[in-house]
Amino acid sequence: MRRARAATEGYNPCSGPPDATTTETPPNANLFPCTTGLPVTAWVSPRGNARHDVRVKVNMTHGNQMTVSNTAVLGVRPTPHLIAGQSSAEDQRAVSEWASLNTDAFVAYWEGRIDTVQLGQALKQLPSAQPGSASAP
Repeated sequence: MRRARAATEGYNPCSGPPDATTTETPPNANLFPCTTGLPVTAWVSPRGNARHDVRVKVNMTHGNQMTVSNTAVLGVRPTPHLIAGQSSAEDQRAVSEWASLNTDAFVAYWEGRIDTVQLGQALKQLPSAQPGSASAP
């Protein structure tokens, strides 16, 4: 009897990027507003077998949720830009600023040079969301 393989079996970021023949889906990181300083949940992933460059997906509804069918997609390089979906101008500005702050971490995660824990440690929150910062009325 064959056992079902885990989605991440065969994928080990600590040993380098996955082999190009790997068919497993690499792990994804859901990043909630308390971590990012964004009003929305963001989602990033390693490259896997993707044919596009580094991207960040964000839920279009504010809060701690990620509904794949309700996302906006931003390209990270050369500068953050909206690829698909809709986002308010304020949310798009915030996500673009946050992506700019974290481009190096996103690229390292995308390329499989760091794992999800290391990504979390490398991420920077938006300055306006730092503890002790003034908030808008």
